Amino acid sequence: MSFIFYDTETTGTDTSFDQILQFAAIRTDGELNELERFEIRCRLHGYLAPSPGAMRVTGIGVQQLTDTSLPSHYEMVRAIRAKLQAWSPGVFVGYNSMSFDEPLLRQALYQTLHTPYLTITDGNCRADAMDLVQSVAFLAPEALKIPLGDNGKVSFKLDRLAPANDFNHENAHDALGDVEATIHMCRLIRDRCPDAWSNFSRFSQRAAVVDYVSAEPEFVYLAHYFNRPYPYAVHVLGFDEEQTSVAYVIDLATDMPELAAMTDEKLAARLRRSPKPVRKLKANTAPFLMDRFDAPDHVQQRLPSENIAQANLAWLEANPDFVARVLDIYQSGQDEFEPAIHLEQKIHESFLEKIDLQTLEEFHEAAWEDRHAIVERIVDERYQQLGRRLIYCERPDLLPEQVRTAIELEMNGRLLGTELGGEPWLTLPKALEQTDDFFGSAEGDELKLLTELREYLAARLHELTGH
Repeated sequence: MSFIFYDTETTGTDTSFDQILQFAAIRTDGELNELERFEIRCRLHGYLAPSPGAMRVTGIGVQQLTDTSLPSHYEMVRAIRAKLQAWSPGVFVGYNSMSFDEPLLRQALYQTLHTPYLTITDGNCRADAMDLVQSVAFLAPEALKIPLGDNGKVSFKLDRLAPANDFNHENAHDALGDVEATIHMCRLIRDRCPDAWSNFSRFSQRAAVVDYVSAEPEFVYLAHYFNRPYPYAVHVLGFDEEQTSVAYVIDLATDMPELAAMTDEKLAARLRRSPKPVRKLKANTAPFLMDRFDAPDHVQQRLPSENIAQANLAWLEANPDFVARVLDIYQSGQDEFEPAIHLEQKIHESFLEKIDLQTLEEFHEAAWEDRHAIVERIVDERYQQLGRRLIYCERPDLLPEQVRTAIELEMNGRLLGTELGGEPWLTLPKALEQTDDFFGSAEGDELKLLTELREYLAARLHELTGH
């Protein structure tokens, strides 16, 4: 299977409300030899305020944001989707992609009337190179040079990490440059730590993770929180009934009889408190897993002894009622999310029905003049609203006046915000305020970029308010 390395540059860091402005990807074979590359940029949505902090980092200026010769967001996403489907099936790899690029890509697909789960369907799977780097830094400290950040602590930021490991990263924070840097780090790990690379490749496959954790009574699960490694010797208690990719694992360092003696109320409280005796393991996120005896000595020293682990395994096997009780209390104690208010936040509320999937395909193939009628046939209210918004962005003249006016009022309201604030997205007044905050430390090209950005933001605000 091939690897598809990808990266995005965006209007900001909010994965629900910001927009991809640049997307780049390189497809390699299983040996990391480049096969093909793809890059595309687009202009800014008319209803978004770009973050000056993000523009300052990426160097994307007003010229690109307003360049009508560039594709619209919809046109860009259609091109991205077509390319990625042509490259599929593959392993999608980014750097910190699970937390950032993947949610942004999903939003881009969702907001342009596509199913959002491209990287984990139709034979595709995903993995995060940042997790791999962090795991190697812990398991084989001599393999990579891990730089320090401005705070004097280790930094896994790609713009510091890649140069520290002999990559010429002049194009840091350019999507294609970051893809090349990610591939460079993966090649280093493949050559210097082949076992870690093999582990990464193997467990990028959801089925391989499920098979492994189901067959092994005990294994080591290596997690990272705030750049710090935490190895756990764990046992699978069971899988989530609805999310079949989620396994519930118990730390074999836990005093099982002590948990069993607790009341349900106290047990529920203990399961929420760190160090957590039970945690989720997501099979579709390429977790780093290994046999206890394959772990280096310094890792084994942080695990419970083999005798303790075996004793706890025997106790769990002899007490199935306790296992069932823990699973029931743990799952019932999971936080219930408040109903989403905004359309973007409703992305995971439900899957599309087959009839809507067919309607969406018809939408993308139709002439713009026919698309509003098609949108009105969509059963899923989320996608119906997104469809109207999409037509408003691309061809507002084709919407009925009442619909167009309502969307325009909503989008302008988003840009202006309210007197009380509190919106989850960036407004024009807030963006102007942030731009002004950066002026004191800016100079040269950065000062020029911020000056042009401020002029653009002020002009947009004047256009909407008249002052």
